[in-house]
Amino acid sequence: MKRDLYIDFAKGFATLAIIFIHTVFWSGQYYVPTELRVLSLLIDVPLFYALSGLTSGANIEKTLYRLVKLQITYMIFVTFLFFLDYLFKVFGLNVFGLDWMKDFYSTFGSKYVPQSISDVPQWQNLGNWYLHQYTNADTFPVVMGSFWYLKVYFILTVLGVLILRFFPKHINWFIGICLGLTLIFNVFPHYYPSGQVGYVALYLGIFLIAHQFKGKKIPAKVFPFLYGILLLILAFLFWNYGEELFLKMNKAKFPPKLLYVFWASFSLLTLFVLYNRLKIEKNNFLTYIGQNAIFFYFAQGMSSSVIYFLVVPLKEYFPWWILVAVIFGVNILLALIIAKGLKKLDAVGWKILEFLRKKTASV
Repeated sequence: MKRDLYIDFAKGFATLAIIFIHTVFWSGQYYVPTELRVLSLLIDVPLFYALSGLTSGANIEKTLYRLVKLQITYMIFVTFLFFLDYLFKVFGLNVFGLDWMKDFYSTFGSKYVPQSISDVPQWQNLGNWYLHQYTNADTFPVVMGSFWYLKVYFILTVLGVLILRFFPKHINWFIGICLGLTLIFNVFPHYYPSGQVGYVALYLGIFLIAHQFKGKKIPAKVFPFLYGILLLILAFLFWNYGEELFLKMNKAKFPPKLLYVFWASFSLLTLFVLYNRLKIEKNNFLTYIGQNAIFFYFAQGMSSSVIYFLVVPLKEYFPWWILVAVIFGVNILLALIIAKGLKKLDAVGWKILEFLRKKTASV
């Protein structure tokens, strides 16, 4: 089956958008205007759930096999992260001392300074990471701060494939339930449940909507009407609530509120409009990122943590718009280098697991 390079291209573009978001929202807290941080959320994680829907199928065995492979790759990465964090603490405490370590971690902000910095490995953290409880990785705080996406992805992929397999004639009903719950949670916020329910309700709906578009085109004559509706809503919100409403956008993301859903609708509509229209004939930098998106997603958490140590000394010497361009470029470069390394690390990890499997298998 021929690979759809448009999907890879869109996934690569969305990955770069995530790197930009984590550039301006994490270390960018020191120098980036709130308006730019809000605009960065136009292209965000809902695209990944939609892209999963466009490539989804009803094959349960294939889907679960893919999720198991992803889980093992994830466990290889967090094991590496755990020992990297631990060895850095051992080195820092023994060479520079506790005060230096606290000063180092304060670069991320006061709330990211560990209450106790020990050279004893905290094995419970590794166990929590394996089970998708994302306790902070002190040396790379952005990693666990961006992993909420992965837990929701696992949940909605399992639910999604079960719906596609056993209820293929009722998909629109499930879309209605998901979007209806999202609406109810927002209209009656005191009913908004804690945990993953709100996330899964919205993103499972997006996943299933995207599946319904699989192999189809949105009629060209509908484009102006759909974009027109979004622009009218935007104008209404500005007219009635002003700019202050949009400055609260980040708070509307966790958990997802209607304001964030509306904001993400621009990129989701564009994804569906270009689907089966924009033809990507050859591999390029964006398709490469898309084909290795999971390693870039892991890598950007590390690179977005490292760039703090460029931002803090440089923020006083450059205008914000120059600095954000430089830091974003550096972040992409670091993510590219780290992703290549993580891909090789993953290959080594799988070889070690295969070796152990053969050595421990019953004859």
